[in-house]
Amino acid sequence: MSTTQTLAHPTDLLLDAMKRAGSPVCVGLDPVLERLPQPLQPQEESNATAAYAIAAFSCAVLHAVRGVVGAIKVQSACYERYGAEGAAALDCVFREARELGFCVIFDAKRADIGVSTEHYAAASRALDAQFTTCSPYLGADGIEPFLAQQRGAFALVRTSNPSGDLLQSLALADGRTVAEAVADLVAQLGAKHVGQSGFSSLGAVVGATKRADAVQLRKRMPHAMFLVPGYGAQGGTADDVRACFREDGRGAIVNASRSVLYPKVAAGQSFEDAIRDAACVFRDEIAAVVRPMEQSCA
Repeated sequence: MSTTQTLAHPTDLLLDAMKRAGSPVCVGLDPVLERLPQPLQPQEESNATAAYAIAAFSCAVLHAVRGVVGAIKVQSACYERYGAEGAAALDCVFREARELGFCVIFDAKRADIGVSTEHYAAASRALDAQFTTCSPYLGADGIEPFLAQQRGAFALVRTSNPSGDLLQSLALADGRTVAEAVADLVAQLGAKHVGQSGFSSLGAVVGATKRADAVQLRKRMPHAMFLVPGYGAQGGTADDVRACFREDGRGAIVNASRSVLYPKVAAGQSFEDAIRDAACVFRDEIAAVVRPMEQSCA
């Protein structure tokens, strides 16, 4: 029986995947055509050749980091920009990721009124994503459909981009910030979807570059998993992400994309081996500040 069948609750599945990998990390698939390794650069420019190249690169990354990380975050925009061919590439990457046993987060940041969100949620299920990132701006209508049929979501609460401060740090009449108000909404909606692990299938996106805010947000959302972007290339450090975890060392999954996807390749080294080495370094850095390592790189 597969892990997916055994663990129906998405966050229980995610925690199991992280435990098997030995650290609470995921690799973000954000393929950029111009940064692909030379062997994968297309010889002509078209949506079809570009989509084929990013799909080939993405699948190579999946095989390179298998056993090092338990989860993958797939950035929808990097594929969708290539039209129908990009959508086909996205589907191919999802199928490969699930075949290799990864827990998959669909980073699409969807949200709309209820009936439209149901269509977005159906699209995520068609890809067989365990989680989808979503915007909380429309309230429960833009979140709850993603939680149906044993699926999970990560709502944007405190993002890592600098201009997010212009909205998320605003003070409300009751003294809370906008981010804190969203956190309270996530905690309220997520209380109905807690699994055996004690965590809800509704989590929160909290950037690694927002350490001070993460302390308060963790208190407001004790049962929410944090998806933590901003590590590595965006400036977040291992010490920065510590505040996103609970005292028991659980409660967050840290994402790295560019620092793993595009490492320096040594002479005579394949790009796949360089990616695997970068993933191992990333995993070990986070494991060192969260809990003792449960698995080392082979």
